[in-house]
Amino acid sequence: MEDGLTRPSSPAGLSCYMAVSQLLGLTVIAMTGAWMGQYRGGIAWESALQFNVHPLCMVIGMVFLQGDALLVYRVFRNESKRSAKILHGLLHAFALVIALVGVIAVFDYHRKKGFADMYSLHSWCGIAAFSLYFIQWLMGFSFFLFPGASFSLRSRYKPQHVFFGVFLLVLSIATCLLGIKELLLFSIQATYSSFMPEGILANVLGLLLIVFGLVIGYILTRDEWKRPPLAEELALSMDFKTLTKGESPSSSQ
Repeated sequence: MEDGLTRPSSPAGLSCYMAVSQLLGLTVIAMTGAWMGQYRGGIAWESALQFNVHPLCMVIGMVFLQGDALLVYRVFRNESKRSAKILHGLLHAFALVIALVGVIAVFDYHRKKGFADMYSLHSWCGIAAFSLYFIQWLMGFSFFLFPGASFSLRSRYKPQHVFFGVFLLVLSIATCLLGIKELLLFSIQATYSSFMPEGILANVLGLLLIVFGLVIGYILTRDEWKRPPLAEELALSMDFKTLTKGESPSSSQ
């Protein structure tokens, strides 16, 4: 029902920044695919090209889909909170599955080639990011989607959940930058300083990953772009506030 409390579907400027974020995200995916296809021979699972599955999957899962999952509460402003939560959780789940394929690909490739595992800073940051991301998803599911968690418990955990969501995106992008540098040094170290096209492409990819993270961060930190609570959510919050002896209702993500 329409009433005087109806809010605009998107505040001024939000749609523009959202469009920029999606354009950047799709561009870094396309550039990663072009890098693997044009300069690294392509992508395949049962061949020496198996390694190339890793960077593409990690960019899609740990950067693009993770970033989009963080934006759900800004985009779906007039949907029910539960619907937004489910979509938020599903996008993170898809990101985890795709990232898992990338992790399996690189470990399997190293095993077949007899290469050492887990010795570089990139690999340490990468396994930390993936492990913490999985834990973050489990905690989010347990607190916000599983019906057993109390309102009070959710309210106390929510600030940590929000903080680690942003932190994990930053860590994932930083890990990608380390991976880009590592792959360039392994593959074109002798010619990297000569401004080879592959090196320039990879450098631009790295810069765009940083810009993507900055745009996502800017959207998330604009208070006026946060999802406003719907009328029924405000009523429920007031009921919970009364039942829990004056605890503040949970603000929207």
